[in-house]
Amino acid sequence: MKRIAVLASGSGSNAQRLIEHFRAHALAQVVLVACDQPQARVLQRAWDLHVPSYLFSGKELRDGTLLGELQQHRIDLIVLAGFMRLIPAELVRAFPDRIVNIHPALLPKFGGKGMYGHHVHEAVVAAKETESGITIHFVNERYDEGRMLFQAKCPVLPDDTPESLAERIHALEHVHYPRVVEKLITG
Repeated sequence: MKRIAVLASGSGSNAQRLIEHFRAHALAQVVLVACDQPQARVLQRAWDLHVPSYLFSGKELRDGTLLGELQQHRIDLIVLAGFMRLIPAELVRAFPDRIVNIHPALLPKFGGKGMYGHHVHEAVVAAKETESGITIHFVNERYDEGRMLFQAKCPVLPDDTPESLAERIHALEHVHYPRVVEKLITG
């Protein structure tokens, strides 16, 4: 059984979808939700779904404390779900091609430091793009530059706001992220 840890910083809707998707899976299960924000809703979602959670600081991310916790839980795959910090090189080296992220745009456009959540959707709408979507990729030491695994597209409508676009992007995330993670696990 592959053991998945989800790293999240926010509301946790993708984390919840992953937990539910793998709850009765024969080959994998989410065994830990790790979060760097004490008020994040993802912690309540983990509690409600009976998944252990681990709260850590930015310092603990950088000094190896989180890495030790992940190793103690015998984690096989780390899935970022709305996690806002850069993953340190030491953690990337400890989990080569075993850390996955989802980005709410079609990389390489609208990626990099500061391009997350509503900032991405605002930039896409302001640029008058005709399509957007999601990118699922491996994580390396730089924001949004790891090897791409999957993209899904949706139209950007002429009357779209960042909020209306975000709704369609979230729908894509919820459908595709668990499926792509499962495909990684099953080969």
